Amino acid sequence: MAKTTSTLGLAHIVLDRRSATPLHRQLYNALREAMLTGRVRPGTRLPSTRTLAQELGLSRITVMDAFDQLFSEGCLEGKVGSGTYVVYGRNGPVLGRLADRKPTLRVLRRARLLSLRGKRMGRSLANYPQWVSSTESFAFQPNVPAVDEFPFRIWERLLARRWRLASQALFAQRDVRDYVPLQKALAEYLRTTRGAQCEPEQVIMTTGSQQALDLISRLLVDRGDAVWIEEPAYLGARNALLAAGARLVPVPVDREGIKVEEGLRRCPHARLAYVSPSHQYPLGVTLSLARRLQLLDWARRANAWILEDDYDSEYRYVGWPLAALQGLDRYRRVIYLGTLSKVLLPAIRLGYMIVPPDMVDALVATRLVTGRMASVEQAVLADFIVEGHFARHIRRMRHLYAERQQALVDAIKRDLNGILEVEPAEGGMHVVAWLPPDVDDQVASKLASAHGVGCPPLSLYYIGKPKRGGLVLGYGGCNERVIYEGTRRMAEALRRLPH
Repeated sequence: MAKTTSTLGLAHIVLDRRSATPLHRQLYNALREAMLTGRVRPGTRLPSTRTLAQELGLSRITVMDAFDQLFSEGCLEGKVGSGTYVVYGRNGPVLGRLADRKPTLRVLRRARLLSLRGKRMGRSLANYPQWVSSTESFAFQPNVPAVDEFPFRIWERLLARRWRLASQALFAQRDVRDYVPLQKALAEYLRTTRGAQCEPEQVIMTTGSQQALDLISRLLVDRGDAVWIEEPAYLGARNALLAAGARLVPVPVDREGIKVEEGLRRCPHARLAYVSPSHQYPLGVTLSLARRLQLLDWARRANAWILEDDYDSEYRYVGWPLAALQGLDRYRRVIYLGTLSKVLLPAIRLGYMIVPPDMVDALVATRLVTGRMASVEQAVLADFIVEGHFARHIRRMRHLYAERQQALVDAIKRDLNGILEVEPAEGGMHVVAWLPPDVDDQVASKLASAHGVGCPPLSLYYIGKPKRGGLVLGYGGCNERVIYEGTRRMAEALRRLPH
């Protein structure tokens, strides 16, 4: 027989002789479970090892091994001339209470005593809808680059070379600082292309923009601090700030970017302002020079910080990439965030910050709490930049994304005329397609998702309610075939919208 069952009025024991788990361990698990669930209660006399061995067809040694483990854990006690009992004593009342009470889900949740930060982080998950992790949605998910166009062979060659030629010091590196050649390469790149003011030691590497947001929130934000945040804004920033206990002050965005005057009216003494000035996420507008200067002046007077998220400024299709806000900062109030996950590959978990010199040590120490960076991956990226592959990849992608954006705009105007309104954007990897007035964009997003199109609703990025609904459509990871099939499916879905 493969399985042996015993019903002794005290416990129901099932042993599986085909299992890889030893029989004495199976018996121990079964007896202990019977005690914890109340089938065998404190004070119960157990069968002798000889009797139980005969009942189950086991050797007496096997049963004795199981009993010995229970004795060692204080679950059993032996009385000379009487037998073996489930103990009262120290453990008995605990087992009795476990048996008497069947905890409700509410009790179990209350018993999980998360910290306030943990609870806030758990609640932030509600801000991420199902489409974010969907494996079925194949088109238009934002922030996805053209993975199929990445120069994998070059990266593989550089990685192999590093593994073959790198010194032992690189592989054994335990320094909390970053890989200096990469800091130098990025500093030179950012000074040249973004007009940044920085020295290599001011470049702090991260695993991406989300870690950067978390680190800055830990370092600069105390519970209850007021923080300006664009309305609408990137969900990752909103959730990181909420998890830190910030009191978010939504500041509306218009065609010139964040309305600084409105921020001053709502909360002039905020601790920090989160902005995406080069390509506002998700609306795509650019912060005007007048407002940039106004924002910098506010930060100086309020002794506040500005967090500049420059997530995809490399991809601008009209003129040259815009200079970073950090490059205008004369008072060292701006912290600059960049990511390589969107520019290169999501799997390359590398991003960076430019921080004021007097903040470097504190930020490196804060990062150490969450783990060290991978030295080999940093070394490969440094080679990728220094040897010119990075610049060539950016140029290729800029041309490709411009083509894909135009293909998407043309397909929407052809397949969704009268349902969606869209115009070409000056840069980035997504566009906002506007729905007719009074149409619920969350309903539209769910309909599209049911047809295999992953386009989040614009309202998702608002703390309040937008004046008009829309859909955020990413095109970076979509070739023309996927774009045309996606708009066809979306047209089929959105024709079901209530009018």
